[in-house]
Amino acid sequence: MAVEPGAPARYVLRAGEARLDLNARLGKPMRLEWTGAIACTHCGRATKKSFAQGYCYPCFKRLAQCDTCIMKPELCHFFEGTCREPDWAERHCFQPHVVYLANASGLKVGITRASQMPTRWLDQGAVQALPILEVDTRQQSGFVEVLFKEAVSDRTNWRAMLKGETRALDLVAERDRLLARLDAGLANLRERFGADAIRPLDTSPSSFDYPVLEFPTKVVSHNLDKHPVVAGVLQGIKGQYLILDSGVINLRKFTGYEVKVSA
Repeated sequence: MAVEPGAPARYVLRAGEARLDLNARLGKPMRLEWTGAIACTHCGRATKKSFAQGYCYPCFKRLAQCDTCIMKPELCHFFEGTCREPDWAERHCFQPHVVYLANASGLKVGITRASQMPTRWLDQGAVQALPILEVDTRQQSGFVEVLFKEAVSDRTNWRAMLKGETRALDLVAERDRLLARLDAGLANLRERFGADAIRPLDTSPSSFDYPVLEFPTKVVSHNLDKHPVVAGVLQGIKGQYLILDSGVINLRKFTGYEVKVSA
């Protein structure tokens, strides 16, 4: 499911070569039926089970983008000579990354490549976001994130996010508070990687709105692995979730699944 910023955000469901404007489907019936087939999003081979949201097991074990250090960049082992795909790492990991604060279900810290803003925040269902630091590499962003996790969560409560009850925060004030609290730790990282390796950003917060007619009061989650047919009236889209009157479904979780979509 692709998303672009807007007022509200614009969502398009990608199913094979077809594209479906989800915003235009609000308030209308929708039916998703999994055929039972799954294809690896990297190599295309058929697989009985999807790993890491869209990969077959051989790709999951072979690709650098599926390694543990993707979720925990501070565990990068490139310089140990054991990176699964050094060329891929040089293209994706050795480029500037941004450390940000976001508000999807409350204050959280996160990291992303600059090219992924604001898509990263929209995927999380954030209603506010603020870049606070820029670093030279993905590994450095991991060390900074670990430092910030001493004071703020790095996770989104997806159930709270989908209820639409997130309270607006003063992200600039939160940034200043956290930078002051973690100043010594940041100084240690700058001493390790260089004074200019971790750079403060002076930007304004971004706000996001989502196409939702009605938020659920009780969040019930659909799972295609257990029930291959999901149907209901589309009430909204937020993050990577479809909100139906019958429950919600995280489409990112089922990347690579062959699904028939109908009214």
